[in-house]
Amino acid sequence: MVDSLGGMAQKQQLVRRGARDLDLTAAVRNGSVFRARQGWYSTLPPMDDRVRAVRVGGRLTGISAIIAADGWVLDKHPLHVSIPRNAARLRSHRNRRVRFDTTNRQNVVLHWDEAELGERGSVLVVALLDALYRVVLDESLETAVAALDWALHTRQIEDVDFEVLLSRLPKEFDSLREWVDPTCESLPESLSRTRLRLRGHSVVTQVPLGDAKRIDLVVDGCVGIETDGRQFHLERFEYDRHKDVEITIARLHGLRASALMVFYEWDSVELAIETALSTHIDAPADANSGLLHGRLIVVPGNTRLLRRRRRRVPEFPQGRAPRGSHPTGGNERAPARRERPGRRE
Repeated sequence: MVDSLGGMAQKQQLVRRGARDLDLTAAVRNGSVFRARQGWYSTLPPMDDRVRAVRVGGRLTGISAIIAADGWVLDKHPLHVSIPRNAARLRSHRNRRVRFDTTNRQNVVLHWDEAELGERGSVLVVALLDALYRVVLDESLETAVAALDWALHTRQIEDVDFEVLLSRLPKEFDSLREWVDPTCESLPESLSRTRLRLRGHSVVTQVPLGDAKRIDLVVDGCVGIETDGRQFHLERFEYDRHKDVEITIARLHGLRASALMVFYEWDSVELAIETALSTHIDAPADANSGLLHGRLIVVPGNTRLLRRRRRRVPEFPQGRAPRGSHPTGGNERAPARRERPGRRE
C-alpha cells in the first residue's frame, strides 16, 4: 500500500484502504516500513530528502524539489522545505535512531508558505512551478537558468507555464526570459552558456553543422564548443572526432570540454576560449555585438544590476596575466596588437 502511494503514506490513507493498527505495528516491527513521523509510514530510504522533509513537517521545495525530479543541478545544496504558515510541532530532519553518512548532514532552509500552495503538488513535493519560483528567488543565475532549461527542454513545463511563472516573479526578473534556452540539452551546456554570456560573449546554441549534426555552442561567431558527458559520449568516439573535423572545416575553432571540466575546472575552459578568440583570424572586431546590446541585466539571487562591459581580447594568448598585473600597467610597454589581414594602422 505504501509503495503504491509513492513510498510515503499517512495513517488515514492506509486505514481507508483496509489497514489496521495491528498491521501497521507488525509492518514496522518486521522492517517492511518505518515511521518517518507520527502518523507517517514510508518505504523510502531513511535519508531520502523527501523523508527528511516530512520528518521536519513539510514538503520539498526549491532546488531540493528539482533534485528529487532528477533536474539539472550541480553539487549539493541545503535541504529546502516548504512549511505551512500555521504549522506547529516541527521536528528535526535527522532521525537519531537511523544511522547515516555524516556527509549528508546538510543545513535545512524552511520556507513558510501560504495555505494555497499546499493544494498543489504531492504530499512529498510542491508543484514544479512553485519549486521553480523558489529557485529563481533563492539561487544564483546559472543555477536558476539550468533548472528552467531542464524543465522546458524535457517538457516538464510548457511555454505558457513559463510565462505564468514570469508573471508571478517580481518585475526585476523580466530579463530572465532572455537567459533561458529550451533547446539546451545538458547541464554543462547550460552552465557554459550562462557563464559566457555573463562575461559579455555572444553565444548561439545548437548551431546546425552539415545535414544532421549540431554544435552545442558557438561563441562570438568563431569558437565551436562541445560539452561532453561520459554517459552519452563514451560510445561515440569516432562520431565526435568526425564532428571536430567538420567544425574546423566550417572555419570555427573547435574546443571540446568534458562535463567535469565545466563543473570544476571552468577557469581553464574559459582561458582556452579566450585564447582561441584572441588568435582566431575571423574573430569580430567587437565580439560583444550580440545578445542584450548594453541593456541593464538583473541577476536572480543578486539584487544589484549588472551592466555589460565591452569585452577585452586577452593580450596574453599563451596564459592569463599574473594576478594584480595588467598588460598596460607599470612601466612596461604593452604588447603590440595582432594585426588582421587588410586592416589599416
